[in-house]
Amino acid sequence: MGFADKIKNFFNRNAVISEELFEELTDLLVEGDFGAAEAYRTAEILRERCKKNRPASPKELSLKLAELLEEELKKGGMGTDPACLSPEGKLTVMLLLGVNGVGKTTSAAKLAALYRDTYGQKPILAAADTFRAAAIDQLKIHGERLGIRVIAHQHGGDPAAVVYDAIEAARAGGGDIIIADTAGRMHTKSALVEELRKIDRVVETRAAGARYIKYLVLDATTGRNALAQAAIFNEAVSPEGVILTKYDSTARGGVVFSLASELSLPVAYLCTGEKYGDIGLFDPHSYAREFAGVE
Repeated sequence: MGFADKIKNFFNRNAVISEELFEELTDLLVEGDFGAAEAYRTAEILRERCKKNRPASPKELSLKLAELLEEELKKGGMGTDPACLSPEGKLTVMLLLGVNGVGKTTSAAKLAALYRDTYGQKPILAAADTFRAAAIDQLKIHGERLGIRVIAHQHGGDPAAVVYDAIEAARAGGGDIIIADTAGRMHTKSALVEELRKIDRVVETRAAGARYIKYLVLDATTGRNALAQAAIFNEAVSPEGVILTKYDSTARGGVVFSLASELSLPVAYLCTGEKYGDIGLFDPHSYAREFAGVE
C-alpha cells in the first residue's frame, strides 16, 4: 500500500481522537518523509489546536492538518513563482541545477513548452551539460519535437560558452528566455561553485540587467535524500526555488515541508508525469490537502 492510501485510510476510519491517534499520526508523517523532529512538532501544534476546537472525527482532523501544512508551506515562501515573467523586452536566463537522474533535461523542455504555450514567450534551450553527451542529444531531441531552438556545443565543451552563445542568440532577436540544462556531477562543492561562477560572469557581462534565476531540480521519489541534496546546493549556490519532478503515487511528498521549514526553499514547479504538459506552478493549498488525504 502506498503512502497516499495509508494516510487516507488513517483519517477515514472510525476512531476516537486520542493521544494514541496523535502518536500514530507522528509515525505516519515520518513515513511520509517528514523529519522526526518536524513530524513531532507538527503533531504537537495540531494537538494544541484540537484542544481549542475538538474535531468530531479523524476526517475532520485531516482538514485541520491540511490547514496547518498549508500555513507552513506559505511561511516557507511556497506558492510564489520566483520566475514570474520579466518586463517586456527584458531577457530571462534560467539555470537548472541538480544531480544526475533527477530529470533536469526533461524539466528544461517542459519549462520551454510552458513558457511558450502559456505565456507566449520565445524560449531558447541551452545544452550546458557538456559533461554528458547523452544530455546534449536528449535536449536536441526535445527541441526538435517542440520546435524550439537548442544551442549546443560538442561533448566536453565549456558550459559557460554554451550560455554565452545562447545569450547572443537571444540578443539577436531569437528569444525572450534562456533555459539552460547543467551538469549533474557533484564530486566537490568547489568544482560546482567554480563552474557556476564562470556562467555567472557570462550572464553579468553579456546579459546585464537580465533576470537571472537558478532552480534546483529534485526527484520527489528520493525522499529525505532530496533534502540532503537541497542543503548542499542551497549552501553552495543559493537557488531561488525548486522544481520537484516525478511526483506521482510513489512519491510520499513530505520532503516539501522540510524544504520550507528547514531551508526556506520554495517549490516553484511540480512535475507529475512524462508529457511536456505535465508541469505546473506549485499550489500549497492543493498540495497540503492531497498530502493530508483530504478528498
